[in-house]
Amino acid sequence: MTLRMTAPVRSVTLAFSILRLFARERRSLSLSDVARATGTSPSSCLNLLRTLVGEGALIPDTGKRYALGEGWEALAVLVDADHLRLVARVKPMLAQFACAHDATVGLWQVSAHDRIELIALGESTSSTRIHMAVGQRQPIGGGAAGRALCAATGVSGAELARRFAQLRWQRPLTVTEYADQVAAARADGFSIDAGYGHIGICSLAAVVPDVPPRYVVTASTFLGSRQDNALADLGRALKVLAQQIA
Repeated sequence: MTLRMTAPVRSVTLAFSILRLFARERRSLSLSDVARATGTSPSSCLNLLRTLVGEGALIPDTGKRYALGEGWEALAVLVDADHLRLVARVKPMLAQFACAHDATVGLWQVSAHDRIELIALGESTSSTRIHMAVGQRQPIGGGAAGRALCAATGVSGAELARRFAQLRWQRPLTVTEYADQVAAARADGFSIDAGYGHIGICSLAAVVPDVPPRYVVTASTFLGSRQDNALADLGRALKVLAQQIA
């Protein structure tokens, strides 16, 4: 028996393109975002999005946006090859930086539902070090990474306050202090969280240059283990690493 390949069904092909787009971006997207990325008309794209929502592959998100449904983010068939190549390329860079600066270094990606996810990790060879796990997530405004992303994207005061309201701090912090730290990150090109997110840990972050920003690299050390000038040196080195990753 001979099997004949028929022409691909365009709507099915577009549906998979949309799902791969969401898996690659790791964040919620609007109708215009999806239509522009896939080259489809807004009306056709809306029909596809509604169909994918009906099947549970996508879910409505805030602000007329969409995100991958529960369980779909982990499907290997949707993982973008560029993402895998990025992780493979970055891992040795993170490991080298971690050993050179005696810090735990991570690459985070902006994900869906206002969160960021750790996708690659580098650890120092020190017997006492800070442990993180690939796959862990945190709110998009949390830690040094959150401040760096706010600074890089120039979020409004209202959006900054909204992100701040989603967070829980282990060390008291006001929204005004948080905004000042975001402003400092904008000026310096890197941010610092001195024990606010996690008691005893100082983390620094620099956004990987991109439009819009999708990745941020962090370095975590024990709070009080370095003087302010040494922390500034580490932040500047982290900014260089972010540029190299880009």
